[in-house]
Amino acid sequence: MKRFSCLLVLTIVNLISNSQSLKKVPVSNSGCSVYTYCNFNFETEYSQDSSVVYVSECVKDEVSYGVICVRLLSPADDLDRAEELVINYLDYLKTSFNISKAVGYGKGHHLSKNENTRGVIDYWEDNEKKNWKVKAWTDGKFIGVLYGYSAKELPEQKLNVFFDSFRFPGM
Repeated sequence: MKRFSCLLVLTIVNLISNSQSLKKVPVSNSGCSVYTYCNFNFETEYSQDSSVVYVSECVKDEVSYGVICVRLLSPADDLDRAEELVINYLDYLKTSFNISKAVGYGKGHHLSKNENTRGVIDYWEDNEKKNWKVKAWTDGKFIGVLYGYSAKELPEQKLNVFFDSFRFPGM
């Protein structure tokens, strides 16, 4: 019995020490937020059309996590049009990130079952053979792109939790 108790305690300690807690982080002063495994320090940039872009990336356990949040200068009232904007933006990011392979966009997702949002997902591989998973969200006013990449196999469950934790202002 003593052996079993000792083994149980060691197992619990190991689980606790290896667990990664999520923490809610504001995306700069955008009003958006995300739950993350590591520390983000957002930089503010501007797109060619003068939309405000908040960008940050961090690394945890050999996986790079990234967030790009765009406050659209010209919001899209039509969510189908907004979803197309997301796809165009992801196409642009493919060139910026030197993506050499893509599975293809999965469209029609809703953030937290909110019908006033659209999401697009894809799997990529870059020129250095790193594996990428990308999920982008829009409500027509903002685009939120969340991604993870690694030279190793991606932690799907952790990425899914991270991707689905993005929140628009007022959500």
